[in-house]
Amino acid sequence: MLKLGTYNTLEIVKDRDQGIYLSDEEGNEVLLPNKYVPEEFELGDKLKVFLYLDSAERIVATNLEPFVIVNSFAYLKCTSVSEIGAFMDWGLEKELFVPFKEQATKMRTGSWYLIYVYIDKETNRLVASSKTNSFLDNKLVLLSSYDEVDLIASHPSPFGWNMIVNQKHLGLVYEDEIFQKITVGDQLKGFIKKVRPDGKIDITLQRHGFRGIEPNAQQILNELKASGGFIDLNDKSNPDDIKEVFQLSKKSFKKAIGSLYKAKKIVIEKDGIRIVE
Repeated sequence: MLKLGTYNTLEIVKDRDQGIYLSDEEGNEVLLPNKYVPEEFELGDKLKVFLYLDSAERIVATNLEPFVIVNSFAYLKCTSVSEIGAFMDWGLEKELFVPFKEQATKMRTGSWYLIYVYIDKETNRLVASSKTNSFLDNKLVLLSSYDEVDLIASHPSPFGWNMIVNQKHLGLVYEDEIFQKITVGDQLKGFIKKVRPDGKIDITLQRHGFRGIEPNAQQILNELKASGGFIDLNDKSNPDDIKEVFQLSKKSFKKAIGSLYKAKKIVIEKDGIRIVE
């Protein structure tokens, strides 16, 4: 079965003037136009291609890599707006369509938006929506504390930043645990703090507890080496100064330099920390 909006590995079955035809195991064929045909190929070879609809609404193959595939989120630029909706640059010749009814706010040419790509059941076309929350589900969250997850920054809240978790769920990083600049569309790694009984997910951007000491300690060692072996910060320093240099809370910083001190990697001096040669 040809799978629209994602990658397919298909067999070359025909060589024609307009390109080569590829087939799945069920005998369904699709054209790979000449401009995408590899210089060398033989009938029977397998190619990995992306399938989408061309301007005539026919399924067509390409070896170009889009910025997003079906059933996933991405941060894309709006290239134009017409009387029927907006169009986004997703790395392919035919742009991605966002109907007006699927726009959380009216889209403007040149602006960037977080969108979700799906197949419209009525038209069988690939379309996008900026109403991203409607494509997230926290009813069944199969995640546990300490799990590492992939995040996309969705939108800020009074409490911190809402995050798309593993392309499936909505989670929150609280303001007092953010030590870096975050903007919509940023892709980050995070860690599960807690999954609440109602399905809400609390996330941290730092490893917590003893699991977080070693990565933070290595970060501090790297900064020390880059700074000539000394940094004028220690466990008595202002939290804002620590955050500016290391993007860590004072608590995480103290744990990390404590582990480095016990391992005899640093000495803690009155006016800073120094690496042990």
